[in-house]
Amino acid sequence: MTSREGRRLIGCGRGGGPAPGPHGSAGARGRGREEEEEEEEEEEGCGAARPRVGRERPRGVGLAPGCPLTLGLRDAGRGGCRAATMSVSVHENRKSRTSTGSMNILLFHKASHPDCVLSHLNTLRKHCMFTDVTLWAGNRSFPCHRAVLAASSRYFEAMFSNGLRESLDDAVNFHDSLHPEVLELLLDFAYSSRIIINEENAESLLEAGDMLQFHDVRDAAAEFLEKNLYPSNCLGMMLLSDAHQCRRLYELSWRMCLVNFETVHKSEDFNNLSKDTLLDLISSDELEIEDEEKVFKAVLQWVKYDLDERKAYLPELLRNVRLALLPSECLKEALACEDLIMVDERNKLVLDEAIQCKKKILQNDGVVTSPCARPRKAGHTLLILGGQTFMCDKIYQVDQKAKEIIPKADLPSPRKEFSACAIGCKVYITGGRGSENGVSKDVWVYDTVHEEWSKAAPMLIARFGHGSAELENCLYVVGGHTAVAGVFPASPSVSLKQVEKYDPTANKWMMVAPLRDGVSNAAVVSARLKLFVFGGTSIHRDMVSKVQCYDPLENRWTIKAECPQPWRYTAAAVLGSQIFIMGGDTEFTAASAYRFDCETDQWTRIGDMTAKRMSCHALASGNKLYVVGGYFGTQRCKTLDCYDPMSDTWNCITTVPYSLIPTAFVSTWKHLPS
Repeated sequence: MTSREGRRLIGCGRGGGPAPGPHGSAGARGRGREEEEEEEEEEEGCGAARPRVGRERPRGVGLAPGCPLTLGLRDAGRGGCRAATMSVSVHENRKSRTSTGSMNILLFHKASHPDCVLSHLNTLRKHCMFTDVTLWAGNRSFPCHRAVLAASSRYFEAMFSNGLRESLDDAVNFHDSLHPEVLELLLDFAYSSRIIINEENAESLLEAGDMLQFHDVRDAAAEFLEKNLYPSNCLGMMLLSDAHQCRRLYELSWRMCLVNFETVHKSEDFNNLSKDTLLDLISSDELEIEDEEKVFKAVLQWVKYDLDERKAYLPELLRNVRLALLPSECLKEALACEDLIMVDERNKLVLDEAIQCKKKILQNDGVVTSPCARPRKAGHTLLILGGQTFMCDKIYQVDQKAKEIIPKADLPSPRKEFSACAIGCKVYITGGRGSENGVSKDVWVYDTVHEEWSKAAPMLIARFGHGSAELENCLYVVGGHTAVAGVFPASPSVSLKQVEKYDPTANKWMMVAPLRDGVSNAAVVSARLKLFVFGGTSIHRDMVSKVQCYDPLENRWTIKAECPQPWRYTAAAVLGSQIFIMGGDTEFTAASAYRFDCETDQWTRIGDMTAKRMSCHALASGNKLYVVGGYFGTQRCKTLDCYDPMSDTWNCITTVPYSLIPTAFVSTWKHLPS
């Protein structure tokens, strides 16, 4: 091939139509030198002349009829860009001719390209061009492109690539398992990345999005439903989200059910609950209802809705109602007049136990351990222990309705750096340091029913800066410091590993398995029948970032997880399977708050508190968290704040009296109905 012929093979902008082969062509025979020179001049400019079309194909260039370059030649004949083949050698020559050896590049990015491609694919779909599969729902058909479906959904990717029957068939029929309108919305999303979610289609989109693995659509529908959650629909949303793995929607729905039980139990959805779901609901400490008689009547209502099928479940259900919190007259009336109770001896036995349990509590005959007597958290009294200095000498009660903090009782022995924990109607104050800085083993008990103080058996080890928590009606004290022989009493020892357990019924202490890592000033709580210890100060006086967990069945501590940051002087409180950690002496901000899931061991950052707090105190009541006390720098925190997990917001409830420096924060049972 001559150099002239080579030039004529250059693509658009470097000449006209194809050059003749070695033997010429029909369109080129008989042309004179002038005509050829004219064509060469045209080739020197980019698109300088209109190409000649209709010539015989050059013998030296073999292009198939369907080749893109052939199509380009045809387009050129219609007035488009002058197209031709481009040889590899020409491109290589250009590279060598223009290269300067420097990094002279241009990165071209068309931001709208994905949208343009999707839009054009959608147009092709609507005109049934290049479609290779048809989806059927009901009596409607939807021609689609397999590649688009597979790229949008793992469901379709698996269907078309794993040798299933549908990978060979040209149609997939969902029959009546999918509404045509819902399938159409999902396909529109696949081809446009946009979808309109409203009250009419949100639930169906969540179900279909989960079934067909359009997970982005499922999550968007769940988010829409979260914002449209009401007492009238929360039970249905809880069941829907549980079936389709929408964890956040489930948690929000579940909490709304707990908060609005009086409304929820009147709905048709309540009567259709499974026995296990009803058990979960009525057994929850977070069920926000002060009149337990309403729970009792709701259980009877559920059983009577399908009496033949459900009456066998009644004894188990009754054991999860706090029957000892019902008025005595109500219990006696149920035993004497309620047919459902009278016909089954097991039901009568449950009510008899509740009556005896109630008598023991009212007579203050020891600590009652029966679940039928444990009030729900909404029925608890909030108590703050504190004083005018860091030496605590008084108990205060929080009046949540009046939003006031009022004095209640004096401590018989003022102290600081102790730990306080409530079991039933009693508050246990363990250890600490007295006015002479001596470390104490003493355990003081305050009975909120009779408003009396008494002394329990002393701990085995004197300690301060420790934590305490109730687990299965026993008291555990964890870590802290103790005195060191020959050293000034105010000087702390290394952080303790020792853990003690107190049985109120036997009034005895015993040692249990020690911590994996000794800590002081840690947050200690119980959840899911285990103890959890977050952070603290280590034996080497460093901040700790571990979550230590104690299983009483195995009498063993394990490292459950790592904290998001090293912590000490933090506060912790429990709602269900969630532990909330707030404030403290942290590397980042003392206003931060986190949620730890005991089931998955995962952390989630929640909304920051209204103020930075170090050495603050927290507890849960109903379905809310309360935080009080603490300081940051030289500033004391003077507010009692409340956190609502449903809205992820903090609000100030009331102001703490200036003369009160909180040292501990506990919740006890309210007085029981007679």
